[in-house]
Amino acid sequence: MEMDNLLQIPPFSLDKREKTKLLNTRLIQLSCHHAAACPVFASMMHSTGFCAEECESYYDIPFLPVSLFKELELKSIPDEDIFKTMTSSGTTGQAVSRIYLDKETAGNQQKVLAKIVSEFIGSKRMPMLIIDSPSVVKDRTMFSARGAAILGFSMFGSDKQYALDENMKIDMSAILSFLEKHKGERVLLFGFTFIVWQHFYKELIKQESKLDLSNGILIHGGGWKKLVGEAVTKDEFKIRLTDICELSNIHDYYGMVEQTGCIYMECEFGYLHAGIFSDIIVRNHIDFSPCDFGEPGIVQVVSVLPESYPGHSLLTEDEGVIIGEDDCKCGRKGKYFQINGRLKMAEIRGCSDTYSGSR
Repeated sequence: MEMDNLLQIPPFSLDKREKTKLLNTRLIQLSCHHAAACPVFASMMHSTGFCAEECESYYDIPFLPVSLFKELELKSIPDEDIFKTMTSSGTTGQAVSRIYLDKETAGNQQKVLAKIVSEFIGSKRMPMLIIDSPSVVKDRTMFSARGAAILGFSMFGSDKQYALDENMKIDMSAILSFLEKHKGERVLLFGFTFIVWQHFYKELIKQESKLDLSNGILIHGGGWKKLVGEAVTKDEFKIRLTDICELSNIHDYYGMVEQTGCIYMECEFGYLHAGIFSDIIVRNHIDFSPCDFGEPGIVQVVSVLPESYPGHSLLTEDEGVIIGEDDCKCGRKGKYFQINGRLKMAEIRGCSDTYSGSR
């Protein structure tokens, strides 16, 4: 199925049978495309004995470990068609993933992100407070995942203000001026989890300042591993932000640079949701067989978007558990799940460039 047709379908409207049919068609099509256009991918598929033309289920498409994007140049387009290069921007000294996008793939990522997020916050643009520094988005052709996410979510902002200055220090005068200007309006806040905690929440505590963000909606993601040492749970994160700035409408999301656009948003009941553009498979860590619902395992993610690079079926370094499918209390169809954290032996990485002192 072509992307133009897929984009006409509401993201959480298809039940298991309908979505499975859609994903089988699209993901097998992508496997054929990448096998023809990316010699490295074709070689890997050949070594596994996989034949896309004979595949019947996207569960049977071989997955690539996300770490391969740090080690190999994986692209299905000629160099002259590269429109943008995304990097995972890991912590200092680590190799980074490089994701090569053409204009079509980059455009589809934006369109899908807009459709998914609009299902949670509506389609009307809002004044936007970005809890980060403007320095993160300097180079528009070489994006870190963090910078790309800021620019991606900026499409929901009608008037954008950064909450931190160039040195990652909270800019209280700018924040207060922004809130006064938009008093009584619904306001969108966006930032990476660790940055929201370390550079926003903690600074408000240090300065003994409180803000009225009762009309705010916060979307945040990435960086939970950095908060483990501080024993900050998701519930604690929400409670503390409600206490300091009356912010109660908070949505976490799960996503990665290797599959930009297809994010998994947290619903009102605390579960992450897979829409029609992507899916999650949890696999047993011993034999990689699919786990039952409620059984934790290694997270595999599939996406219908990657056409310029073979990133449509990836094995992550995260552990998760699928709670159910098509029956979440929020009413959205598709699988809903939780991420338990990083696999114990996985490389500690910058998870969407969660701040490590470098940008």
